Amino acid sequence: MASIHLKNLGHRYAASDAGSDNPYALNPLDQVWEDGGAYALLGPSGCGKTTLLNIISGLLRPSEGRVLFDGEDVTDLSTERRNIAQVFQFPVVYDTLTVAENLAFPLRNRGMESTTIEARVAETLTMLGLEGRANERARSLNADDKQKISLGRGLVRTDVRAILFDEPLTVIDPHLKWQLRTELKKIHERFSHTMIYVTHDQTEALTFADKVVVMNAGSILQVGTPEQLFDRPRHTFVGTFIGSPGMNVLRCTFDGEAAVVDGVKLPLDEATITAAHARGLATSGVSLEVGVRPESLLVVGAGVNTDDDPHCVRVDVLGVEDLGRHSLVRLRLGNQLLCALHPEGAAIPEAAALRFDPARTLLYANSLLVEANG
Repeated sequence: MASIHLKNLGHRYAASDAGSDNPYALNPLDQVWEDGGAYALLGPSGCGKTTLLNIISGLLRPSEGRVLFDGEDVTDLSTERRNIAQVFQFPVVYDTLTVAENLAFPLRNRGMESTTIEARVAETLTMLGLEGRANERARSLNADDKQKISLGRGLVRTDVRAILFDEPLTVIDPHLKWQLRTELKKIHERFSHTMIYVTHDQTEALTFADKVVVMNAGSILQVGTPEQLFDRPRHTFVGTFIGSPGMNVLRCTFDGEAAVVDGVKLPLDEATITAAHARGLATSGVSLEVGVRPESLLVVGAGVNTDDDPHCVRVDVLGVEDLGRHSLVRLRLGNQLLCALHPEGAAIPEAAALRFDPARTLLYANSLLVEANG
């Protein structure tokens, strides 16, 4: 197990150097990930997740900066000398070996005693539900079971400094994904390995990780718990990427006491107002947006007196989608579109107002959250 320090790290591929305003595939960063933590690298395809993972594993040498494991500089060490395990997106197995022999392979390579190998292999087979197929040749297995072997070869060792997963459940049948994610969580709780899990699937990331590292366009935008990413995304991309549907983001101005969307005032809490004044946002001319989760909005009848309730504003209902447990109400505020989640079975008025919670209405300047400690 190891803490991982990515020190002033950045990477450029040779082909990306020419003719680009930003030649970096991975923008310069400085991050420390704690010993024994379970992290997920989450972001869209091409955002730099796999590049970062391969730098940590030693498959790729960064063009600048250093990689430290527990303070030791491993930047120039091979993958083997870093003592890590890596599980790839597609199965990597030896077809001519049995399931048990595949799992035992990395242990035999390290000269472990036969009794220890047998115990670890038996435990891993049980964990993956493959104990009944231990003596079958790997060539006879389907893609799901072959990927289980790949997972098992990463998990069978208890002496590794970190285990890295590069979208390991992509080829797994959907009904098995939940089961395997649950097993990975149990393994982490038992052995406290430092685990880093790459995925573009937010469900996988939020259910696996203690902390999620959200990436886009080669940059780390936020590192936080699932709750932090959902409740207080520090970048508008994080807000729109996390959640289904994602956060509403509306262009606005700041008049000194509220966010103003197309002439309509939206309430902000005192901490946000104070932070906005400290930054001079009423007169700064920077690009401002207000962000609010669909779950934080309440659709009410237009009969509410918006003069008496400053948290309510008039909106136009454009459409309703039945999602089962709730309805997705599509709305227009001024000239901008947003949506709200409405309880199942509750009537939706044709003419409506929308109630905002100031504590959950966030202000962004140049896409970054405006907050007291920001």
